[in-house]
Amino acid sequence: MLMNKNSGPSNGEAKLQYGPSGFRVLRAGNHVFCAMSGVPIPLDELRYWSVEHQEAYASAQLATERMAP
Repeated sequence: MLMNKNSGPSNGEAKLQYGPSGFRVLRAGNHVFCAMSGVPIPLDELRYWSVEHQEAYASAQLATERMAP
């Protein structure tokens, strides 16, 4: 996880830029929402995302479903 000077402990939804091996915090927060299920994902538990779609997923299964043709 890459953090910038504007990130830090904060409540609410974070805004992230997803990269191939990590993400950058654009707006501080403590979670993001899964693009498939809508459940909140704490940043320290975020493991699955799409660089192409710039969205997060709560599980490997949901990420796989999203990437299916």
